[in-house]
Amino acid sequence: MTSAAIYGCSGHRLTEAERAFFAEARPWGFILFRRNIDSPEQVRALTDELRDSIGDAAAPILIDQEGGRVQRMGPPHWPKYPPGEAYLKATNDPLAARELVRLGARLMAHDLKAVGINVDCLPVLDVPVPGAHDIIGDR
Repeated sequence: MTSAAIYGCSGHRLTEAERAFFAEARPWGFILFRRNIDSPEQVRALTDELRDSIGDAAAPILIDQEGGRVQRMGPPHWPKYPPGEAYLKATNDPLAARELVRLGARLMAHDLKAVGINVDCLPVLDVPVPGAHDIIGDR
């Protein structure tokens, strides 16, 4: 039975201990961090390996790929995406801004899907208010 848990792993490939643990624990999904990212081929192999370890070809694999300063996959293999706020500041036309946001999200989704990642942990809405942390708007 699948457990209500999301686990990470230690590096670019699974260790034998991780593989055995995941097979027994049967987590709902996995999350990748910067330490897990090297190249497109390596990330694809890791996502395949994670899913194989629990026998679930559709298991969720998450990453925090927001753009701006919060980007686990970046150059030289992937573009450096601007923070979401940059799309809104690029134009005074609300419809054009919405389309820029949509296109930026589609490009990131394409990058993630290509390496087997199917969940992006990005914020739905950042509200910049006086006194808010400076991370707000820069992701």
